[in-house]
Amino acid sequence: MLLRLHISNYAIIDEAVIEPDKGLTVISGETGAGKSILLGALGLVLGKRADTSVLRSNDRKCVVEATFLLKDLMLEDYFSENDLEYAEETIIRREIQPSGKSRAFVNDSPVTLQILEPLASQLIQIHSQHETLDLSTSRFQFLMLDALAGHQELLKQYEDTFGNWKQVLAEIQEQENRLLRAKADEDYLQFQLSEMEAARLQDATPEDWEAELQQLEHAEEIRQQLFTVSRLLQDGDPAAAQMLAEAVSALRGIAGYQDSIRQLEERLVSLRIELEDIASEADKLGAAAQADPARAAMLQEKLSAIYQLYRKHQVQDLTALRALEEQFADQLNGIQTGDTRLNALRHQAAMLQLRLEKDGAALTAGRKQAGIRLQKDLHTLLAKVGMKDAVLEVMLPALPAPGPSGTSGVQFLFSANKGMAAREISKVASGGEMSRLMLCLKSLLAGTTALPTLIFDEIDTGVSGPIAYQVGEIMADLSTRHQVIAITHLPQIASRGSCHLLVAKKTSAKIASTEIRPLDQDGRIAEIARMLSGEEAGQAALENARDLLRIR
Repeated sequence: MLLRLHISNYAIIDEAVIEPDKGLTVISGETGAGKSILLGALGLVLGKRADTSVLRSNDRKCVVEATFLLKDLMLEDYFSENDLEYAEETIIRREIQPSGKSRAFVNDSPVTLQILEPLASQLIQIHSQHETLDLSTSRFQFLMLDALAGHQELLKQYEDTFGNWKQVLAEIQEQENRLLRAKADEDYLQFQLSEMEAARLQDATPEDWEAELQQLEHAEEIRQQLFTVSRLLQDGDPAAAQMLAEAVSALRGIAGYQDSIRQLEERLVSLRIELEDIASEADKLGAAAQADPARAAMLQEKLSAIYQLYRKHQVQDLTALRALEEQFADQLNGIQTGDTRLNALRHQAAMLQLRLEKDGAALTAGRKQAGIRLQKDLHTLLAKVGMKDAVLEVMLPALPAPGPSGTSGVQFLFSANKGMAAREISKVASGGEMSRLMLCLKSLLAGTTALPTLIFDEIDTGVSGPIAYQVGEIMADLSTRHQVIAITHLPQIASRGSCHLLVAKKTSAKIASTEIRPLDQDGRIAEIARMLSGEEAGQAALENARDLLRIR
């Protein structure tokens, strides 16, 4: 609900404060007084763009500030999602600087128009003949039917399931794309992995193979040299072992005379034993050193395969090559498990779609019943506002696939005159007809859902007499449940307001200005009398004004 609107330095308004009633506030005034300027100023609060052309005076900024009561509108989540401080009495402010810079604030926190506009649209709705009304949108039409059907819990369940279904469908698409890319590389991956598996990288020991291959390739040389060592130590002429034996014998005879000689003897004995052991080991190694061309060829093949893989994959060691083999194996395994994952996702999507079709059918059934009631009740209201031959048809065509609001679409078809086929509202309804149709729809909707503040801008154009009075009655009835502001030129409607604001233009020698003031009882009588008869309201007009206001 709009509690207060403060306008400063906007167009021909220097300063104005409006405090509408919680019921029906009517705004009247002479043509050109500036009633439409109010809506222009309010449009800034709703997030519309503006420039310095709106400034009354170019030496100070324009400020439009609106205070709203947010009780029962359930907007806490929106404030939280956009990091705004929630307050039951929330202030929205727009400022237009002389430089052209525009700023918006919600409870003194700066916001972008992208944040302001969705919020403001839930606080105020302006309906006029000069704007495209949202009654021709499927969003409003679904809102209307669902509110009358009263199946909000079922709708929430459907919307949650639809969100999950769309998410799963997106995952399926992503998984299909991933598998398509992966399967394009599957043969390549399999070939690379097969090469690595053939090389038996997990059991490979290139360093040991290199050492063994060196021994096999030089086996004859090793054998000859080891036998030479053995011969020199044991069988040569003179043999090193024989010479040491003789030296030991020579020392043994004098070892008892001097400790140092005895130590020399002991060292020679040890050396003799070591040489004999070396000779024996060299003999054994020489006998074991045998050429094995088959084994050498096998080792050469293994090493060649390993080094070829090093070069091919540009790695320097076996650890990196083994890591690459594991990576290829994981990728191939991912392709195989990816098919399983894809099948699971498709099954999940199918189950969710079955649930959507079931809940969607229930929604459609409820909407059909609500549509029947809507057509009947709306026909009665339209007759009251001078459209007794008007017909609204509610169509719920089946969709090829579940949509965000159900398994059927929605279309309101309208005909204002007898004998004319019903067609899309936007194509056949005039501005006045559309405005009265919206008024009637909002009146029916008012008892079932929380509506924002509704502003009707001269929707009474083209009606008069008893019909105008009925329009006023419907507005008054609507205002018992929601705040309604009506800009009107009809006394029958103005008389139904619980609050009456007068917009008047004053012209001085230098500049014109608009002022807005609330009317007391006498002021209302005078203004309605003027609306009845013109500037010079006579006694009869005053009496008629009192009758309309039911004042005696």
